[in-house]
Amino acid sequence: QDALKRHKEAFLNKESSVLPSGGLYQWKRDGEYHLWNPETIPLLQEAVRNNDYKKYLEFAKIINEQEGHLVTLRGSFKFKKRNPIPLSKVEPTQNIIRRFVSGAMSFGSISKEAHEAIAIAMNRLKARSNSGEGGEDPLRFIPLPNGDSLCSATKQVASGRFGVTINYLVHSRELQIKIAQGAKPGEGGQLPGHKVSVDIARTRYTTPGVTLISPPPHHDIYSIEDLAQLIFDLKNANPDALISVKLVSEVGVGTIAAGVAKGHADIILISGGDGGTGASPLSSVKHAGLPWELGLSETHQTLVLNDLRSRVRLQTDGKMLTGRDVVIAGILGAEEFGFATAVLIVLGCVMLRHCHLNNCSVGIATQEECLRKRFTGRPEYIENYFHFIAEEVRAIMAELGVKEFNDLIGHTEFLEINEKILHQKAKTLDLSKILYKPKVKKEVGLYCIKSQDHAIDNVLDLELIKLSKDALEKKTPTKLEFPIKNSNRAVATMLSNKVIKAYGEVGLPEDTIHIKFKGSAGQSFGAFLAKGITLELEGDANDYVGKGLSGGKIIIYPSEKVSFVPEENIIIGNTTFYGATSGEAYIRGIAGERFCIRNSGISAVIEGVGDHGCEYMTGGCVIILGKTGKNFAAGMSGGIAYVYDEKENFSLYCNKEMVDLEALNQEDTDTLYNLISKHSRYTKSQKAEKILLNFEEEIKKFVKVIPKEYRRILEGKIVEEKPELVEVSDG
Repeated sequence: QDALKRHKEAFLNKESSVLPSGGLYQWKRDGEYHLWNPETIPLLQEAVRNNDYKKYLEFAKIINEQEGHLVTLRGSFKFKKRNPIPLSKVEPTQNIIRRFVSGAMSFGSISKEAHEAIAIAMNRLKARSNSGEGGEDPLRFIPLPNGDSLCSATKQVASGRFGVTINYLVHSRELQIKIAQGAKPGEGGQLPGHKVSVDIARTRYTTPGVTLISPPPHHDIYSIEDLAQLIFDLKNANPDALISVKLVSEVGVGTIAAGVAKGHADIILISGGDGGTGASPLSSVKHAGLPWELGLSETHQTLVLNDLRSRVRLQTDGKMLTGRDVVIAGILGAEEFGFATAVLIVLGCVMLRHCHLNNCSVGIATQEECLRKRFTGRPEYIENYFHFIAEEVRAIMAELGVKEFNDLIGHTEFLEINEKILHQKAKTLDLSKILYKPKVKKEVGLYCIKSQDHAIDNVLDLELIKLSKDALEKKTPTKLEFPIKNSNRAVATMLSNKVIKAYGEVGLPEDTIHIKFKGSAGQSFGAFLAKGITLELEGDANDYVGKGLSGGKIIIYPSEKVSFVPEENIIIGNTTFYGATSGEAYIRGIAGERFCIRNSGISAVIEGVGDHGCEYMTGGCVIILGKTGKNFAAGMSGGIAYVYDEKENFSLYCNKEMVDLEALNQEDTDTLYNLISKHSRYTKSQKAEKILLNFEEEIKKFVKVIPKEYRRILEGKIVEEKPELVEVSDG
C-alpha cells in the first residue's frame, strides 16, 4: 500500500506537480506527523507562561490521543477501567515532582542562560537537573543571595571527561556515567571549535577555539568489571552521591542492566531514541535508537526475575511529554522520569532544528552573545510545567484507584492494547511481551527498597584521612609512609574529597600531604587527586593511575632491588591519566596502552608508552623518554607532546591526521630541561640523567608533536568561524 501510495503521488496526482516534502527531520505542512508541531508548541508555551492548567490539558490531549496518527509505542496502550478513588487520597504533587529529572544537556550544546534556568527550576522543585558532559563552572556551586542554586544536582561523567575534576564530583547529589545516548547510541560527539568560547573552554579545561571530541566508548570501561571499578572510584570521590549509569533502549539491555546492578550502580537510566540531541547526525535521528517502552520493560522484567530490581532505581527518558507518559513508564517499571526537549520547548525552543549551527534564533542552542540576548525563558515556566504533569499523573492515579506511585510500578495489569488505534501494519505485531509481568515470590521487590553496598567502609583512605587531620584542618605539612597492595583501589580519592570540602578547588599548598607507598597499587591509584597531595610509589601500579588528576602529583618508580631495566619494562597499566585536568606525573618505566588519553592539563614524564598514547588529548604537556606504540596522537586536538626518538622512526607510529611533527624552539628546550630535571630528581631515572648529562646533543633527538588547530591558536592566526546569522521562520 505504501508503494502504491508513493507511485500515485508521483505519477497519478494531476492536481499538483510538487511532491510531498517528507518532513522526517523538520516539521512540514505536507510531511509526516510530529508531536512537536505548530499547534502543540504554542499551546504548551502559553500554558506555562500563564500558569494555565486548562491550556496544558489541551496540549496533553493532542499528545495523548494519537488516533489516526499513531506516533509512539505507548500511544497503542490504554488504561483498563478500575475502581477510582477521590483525588484527595492520592499522594501529593511534591512527592511526584521529586521523581522528575531534566535530561543531560551540556553547557556548550545549549547556552549559559538556558542551562542555568533549568538548574534553578529543578533545585526549587527539589528535583534534579543534569549538567550534561560539558562540566560546570565552579562559581555555580555557590548559592545565590536569594537562595537559588545554579548547581546541577546530577553531574555527568561521559567518555570525554570534560570538566570532570574532584571539585565537580564533590558538588553533586548524583554522578551519572553516560555509556551512550538514546538519540545516537554507539556514537561519540564533537563540539566544533567555533562553539568553544572562552567560558566553555574554561569550564571544560581546554583551549578556546579547539574542537573537542568525545570518543564513542569510555576507555576505562571494556567490561562490567571495569564499570564496577568506575562506580567505585566515583563513590570514593563523593560518598554522599548516588551513582547512576545511562544505558540506551536496545535488544538485550536487560542483561546489561543486570550486570550494572551487580556492579553496584544506584540508578539505571534507560534512554529511548525518540527524543534526543538536536545535533545528532541525520542518519541517527532517522535510523538509530529504540523507544524507551521496549528497553524499559525488558530491563524491569530482567531485574525482577533475577531479584535485582529492589536494589536499583530505574529511570527512563526519550520524548517524555505528559503525565500519561509518566504513568505508563511507571507501569512498565520506572520510578524516575527525564524530560529534555520538552524543557527546552517550555523555555522558548520552536524546533528550528538548527542546534548544530550555533544560530538558534531564540538563544537556547547557541553561544552567540547577540542571540543569547533573545533568550526569554524563565525558571518559573519549568516549575509550572512539572506541576502540570504531576497533577495529570495524580488524576490518572485516582482513576486507576492507586494512592501511591510506588503501587503503580511494574503493575502491567493496569494496561491493555488499544486494538482500535493500531496502524494496519501494527495489527500483526505481538505487543504482549511489553506488558508481561514476571511471576515471582511476593518478597521480590518491584521497585528500589534497599541501598547498594559500595564497600567503602574499610578503604585505606579512612586511615589516611585520620593521619592527615592536621593538614586538613591547619594546612600542616604531613608526611606518611604505608605499604600498599593491589586490593587497595582508588587510593587517596576519598582523601581528595576531604581536601575539596575544606578548601575548594584551590586545594592545599604543594606537597602539604606527602604519602610514600611501597608495593603494588590497585586500580585507580590517585584517581581525581586534589592539589596539595603528593603520592610517591616505590613499586608498580595497575590500570587507571591518575584518572581525572585534579592538581595532585604522582611519582612512581621501581624498587632499587629489582633486577630489570626500568625503562624497558611496564610499571603502570592501561588508560592512565584519563581525563586529567591539572597536576604533575613522573613515571620511571613504561605505561600500557592509552597513556594520557584525553589529558587536558597535566605535565607528565614517562619512559615509554604502548599503543594510542595521547589519544584525544586537548591540553597539557607530555614527555616520552622512549619508544611509543602505534596510533600515537590519534584525535589529539590540543596540548604538546615531546618524544625522544633515538631510532628516528617515531613518524611511523604517529597518527598525523590532526598533528604535525616539528623541530624544537627555545621555549620547548627550556620546558624539556625543566621537566626532565624534575623527573630525574623525583625518580632517580638513569635515562633522564643520561639525557641531562649530554643535553645539547640529546635534545636534537626529540620530536615535537603539536595539533594543527592548536598551533594556529597559539600563533594567534586562528580565524574565528562565525556562521552567517539570519532570521529564521519559527515554523
